[in-house]
This record gives sequence, structure tokens and C-alpha cells, in this order.
Amino acid sequence: MADVIQVISAPMVNVRVTSSLTNFTSERRFDKSLTIGDFKNRLELVTGASAGSMQLEILDEKDKPVCPITDNSALLGSLPIEDNYRIHVRLNEVTDSCQKQGAYDDLSKVDKFELSADEYNKRDDSVRSFLLRNKLGKYNQEEQARLTEQKEAEKKAESDKAASLVVGERCEVRVQGEPTRRGVVMFIGKTHFSQGIWVGVKYDEPLGKNDGSVGGKRYFEAPNKYGGFTRPSNVEMGDFPEISYDEEDEM
Repeated sequence: MADVIQVISAPMVNVRVTSSLTNFTSERRFDKSLTIGDFKNRLELVTGASAGSMQLEILDEKDKPVCPITDNSALLGSLPIEDNYRIHVRLNEVTDSCQKQGAYDDLSKVDKFELSADEYNKRDDSVRSFLLRNKLGKYNQEEQARLTEQKEAEKKAESDKAASLVVGERCEVRVQGEPTRRGVVMFIGKTHFSQGIWVGVKYDEPLGKNDGSVGGKRYFEAPNKYGGFTRPSNVEMGDFPEISYDEEDEM
């Protein structure tokens, strides 16, 4: 019997990409398993900026800042990024002279080819016509329905998991690419900084990112760097004793 190879597609995220170099918006789809370093290399083709000069920021659907992207070794999927969020690309203060902010803002001197929407729709050599003929992307109704159903199932799973958690109980947080952390569940619910349900945890060690507040709004009390927010799917509740990370390092 021939071997059967199962191909599992990695989760993807659809985002809008903007840049301080030019006034444009580009919708792109990226694999969440990309490291931020590899993600920046992909953005080079979109923005024209070099990966080493990029400073990235995540903004939600309403263009409210979510967080900066600073760790090149982190996975894109480990960040609080959802479909239709925006990735804004800025340049570091020290960049190549040809990549200074605003260098490409004045397009008045550039000859442009302009096409009306009606004329574009009539063309049979456009990207739209290709996608339409081959029933790809948003023109594949079955695939769009499947993605919608999958997204709703994921939302329900997160909601069910959140309902099983209890504020004040011990927990363990496991996020891919990050050390396992233990602490106490302090908050469960919606936040102002991102859509969906979030779990606020006060960690046993200073392995968090905040003190239980984000953007000036407080959700729970914790010492600085002892607080953090994560998705319900990353949290397991149980009788977890405190971990001494100093002792682990000495083993």
C-alpha cells in the first residue's frame, strides 16, 4: 500500500500593510508560522524598505494601536493580530539616504497609468478576472463559507474555554515559542485593545509585559512585568505550584 502523506495547512492571517515611505495600503495574507525576521523580509517586496530598517506596529480594524513588534525571533502567530488588522511599517532613525521618510510621498512628478473601475472590470487580463475565472480568494464562495464556518468554530471554542476558567484560580500559560509560565487568573473578558476574549494573568515571576493595565486602562492589579494577557486557548487551570526559574537555571 502506498504511503499517504497528509498535508496540514498552516493558519493564515489577512492584514493591511501601510508604510511611512508611501501613501498606500496593500492587503496581504501571511503564514502565522513566520518569524518576525522572515515577515520583515516579505514586507521588503511590499514596501521597498529594507528589513533591517523597519519598525513595525499592529493596529486593529479601527486603526487603534495594539502593540509594536520588536522581537525578530517571535512567531507572527504569537502576537495579538487578527484578520483585517493593519501592519504599519516605519523606518529606523538611521537608514539609507534613499529611504528617508517622505522620500516617495510626492508622486506628482511620476507618470501614472490610470484606469476606471468599469474599464478594469472589463479587462480579461487583470488579477480580478483571473481570480474570478479560477474561483480563487473571495470569489470562491465554498471556500469563503468554509473559512467563515471555521472562524465561527474557533470563536466558539475560545468562548467555551473562557467559560471554563475561574478568576482567582491557579493556571499555567503555554504559548508557542515562549517559556511556560504559571500564575493566577485575574481577568476574563473583552478588552479595549483587541477583539475577542482575553485572559489576564498575574505571573509568579516577572515574565509578563505589564502590571495588569494596557494603554492607561486597568484590568487587574499586579507588580510591573508580572501581568500579561493571553487567549483562553493558551491557559490551563489546575493545582500548579509556583516555579522557581532561578533554580531551573542552576540545574
